Amino acid sequence: MSLTSHSAVVRRLIVSPGPAPREQTPVVASATAVSAVLRAFGRSPEDLPARTVVLIGATAVDPGLGAEHEGFTVRTAATPAIALRRAHHELHEGTADLALVAGFGEPDAHTITVYAVKRAAEAVADSDAVLGVLDVTSPAGMPPLRPVPQNPRGTDPDRHRLILWSGKNAVDEVRVRGELLPMLSGLHREAYPALPTAVPCGTPPGPVRGAAVAVSALAARTVHQARAVDVSRPRPVVLLFPGQGSQHAGMAAGLYRREPVFTAAVDAALSHMGEEGSRVRADWLDPQRAAIDIDDVRRAQPLLFAIDYALGRMILSWGVRPTAFLGHSAGELVAATFAGVVSLRDAVTMVMARVREAVKIPAGGMLAVAASEEQLRPYLKDGVGIAAVNANQQVMLAGSRGPLTDVADRLRADRFTVVTVPATSPFHSPAMAPASDAIETDYRAIPLREPKLPLYSGYTGTLMSAEAATSPRFWADQITDTVFFRNALDELLAADDVLLVEAGPRQTLTAFARRHRSVRLGAGAVSPLLPARAGTPEADRQSVLNAAARIWTEGHDLDLNAIARLWTWSDEAAPAATGSTASRIPAEALVA
Repeated sequence: MSLTSHSAVVRRLIVSPGPAPREQTPVVASATAVSAVLRAFGRSPEDLPARTVVLIGATAVDPGLGAEHEGFTVRTAATPAIALRRAHHELHEGTADLALVAGFGEPDAHTITVYAVKRAAEAVADSDAVLGVLDVTSPAGMPPLRPVPQNPRGTDPDRHRLILWSGKNAVDEVRVRGELLPMLSGLHREAYPALPTAVPCGTPPGPVRGAAVAVSALAARTVHQARAVDVSRPRPVVLLFPGQGSQHAGMAAGLYRREPVFTAAVDAALSHMGEEGSRVRADWLDPQRAAIDIDDVRRAQPLLFAIDYALGRMILSWGVRPTAFLGHSAGELVAATFAGVVSLRDAVTMVMARVREAVKIPAGGMLAVAASEEQLRPYLKDGVGIAAVNANQQVMLAGSRGPLTDVADRLRADRFTVVTVPATSPFHSPAMAPASDAIETDYRAIPLREPKLPLYSGYTGTLMSAEAATSPRFWADQITDTVFFRNALDELLAADDVLLVEAGPRQTLTAFARRHRSVRLGAGAVSPLLPARAGTPEADRQSVLNAAARIWTEGHDLDLNAIARLWTWSDEAAPAATGSTASRIPAEALVA
């Protein structure tokens, strides 16, 4: 079953808008009742997605109830069944990101049953407890809830897995490890995947911890050689999201259909691209037969967004709660999605607008130069500009193909180290100005909110302000403006000692962070999620497990069931999700 074509009920609650009346008369759908619906699950209306719709299924509606209440769209239907079917329709037509469906008079005349309904793929990606998916293909009436199929569990002992252990103190850790080693040595290899993720079982993790990533044959040796760490003062986690230039063929493909949250999040992001999403997925999973090269903006930016977003969702599913986000270039839009500035659907719309306008600009590219801004300014000419300042002596240039080639030749002649960045468009240069002006018009139609969590911007070099976050012009200018990643990282690491986790391919931002003084001195730290270069699918999973081990040994507790899915869950036999996102409902079924 393709989750992208279904809607999931993630919460269901019975509420009463007031004291029960003496007579069992149907509760009236009034403004007061809608306010109760908006607060049914204990969240403030300000915390709901901007595109939340309230769908009322009621026989009695207050004539004074308007089409909008507290800033949210309100629609009415004759029955709760019609309201639920309409919720599915609105979610997949893109007019809503969350539907609160209120069945008035259910189960009693004076009560309301409220359903929170989301697109199923996004519900899984958000780690929601899915009560079931709506079967809108069933005959007229209340659409039944169908369970999400359980995928087969992998039992391959030759896959890498994570083993975690801890003790109350150093002596206790030695004891626990001493009990673990004979277990691993005597364990039948077929039972290895079923071994508990953390020992001792059933007790809170202690402050002295160890971790090992290994296949069954090497498990005992790897655990024996692992170093125990005192984690009594864990550093907060900050997520980094890379942008174009970090992509490579097959990036993170080893996680697809082998980790449920990552898979659902990729599918959710690509589904918002329509049929183009299907083509992006096909080129990603079969790069040898790709119709468009991975370095082309039509593939690099949509796929990087989906991969970065899915990796971030996977980390959150482990129970990790980042304290801040920082993205580089296109990665800033991923960071903004996690910080609550923009919804997933709208962020994808913004990415695709960038791509649409970028292909209209004459071909260009980008260069990475081992030099400072000041050293490079005399070489700038004919629209070639400073695209990014990433670290000391690491600057990127961008511009149209001809002028950029001339600049590269002059720099090499003067003995500068110059590396061509995988890109076909002159992002972050004056050449992109026409595209910037065009996409601003599209961005004006998108609801933008101030960040709910700290979001560092590479364009301002500091915390993103509410004014910048809600400005269409700010987001449109990002394809022409310089990225001051070094400045933003300086400010972030000056605010606190943190563990930086790069949620993206190639370890580009990890390399920049390792050159930072805070990280070199050991005050801050950085851990990549994926390998530095293309490898096998197993290498992707092994790298992710190493990152999880790093977070554990930093002192952060993990959702052990979520982590275990990396070696026990598989959906490899399932067909690829299609770009179609909706099961069509006859128009007459939506008529109140």
